[in-house]
Amino acid sequence: MTHTRYAFIKANWHSDIVDRALDGFLELIPAEQVDVFDVPGAFEMPLLARDLAQTGRYAAVACAAFVVDGGIYRHDFVAQAVVDGLMRAGMDTGVPVLSVSLTPHQYQETDHHNAIYRDHFVQKGREAAQAALKITETRAKVAQVA
Repeated sequence: MTHTRYAFIKANWHSDIVDRALDGFLELIPAEQVDVFDVPGAFEMPLLARDLAQTGRYAAVACAAFVVDGGIYRHDFVAQAVVDGLMRAGMDTGVPVLSVSLTPHQYQETDHHNAIYRDHFVQKGREAAQAALKITETRAKVAQVA
């Protein structure tokens, strides 16, 4: 029996937090079915998501990043560009591209905030896995009807 494969892209900025999304994802989808890719930051995710989706190997591509206000640039513009790019990658390829890209309004690099966001990313990873499984199932049903 062939297992469905999924790709998981994660940004390296704040990897101690972002990597927790993969932990949550792997709680629902076995690691043997997931290929993991690292990128420098969130901005690099859409291009790789498109490239991976175009291979035809993956039922869905999940992408995780933590875009915070570093005081130098408008993080909300970066986050919007990333989410728009991920949606475009999915629409252009016909492969679902799921976002676990979070942009908190208030983030301080404290132990308290880091713990909150680590836990939150585990939950968001689980939710991405649930979405990946559900969209895969739904698309298989649609293909049978077509």
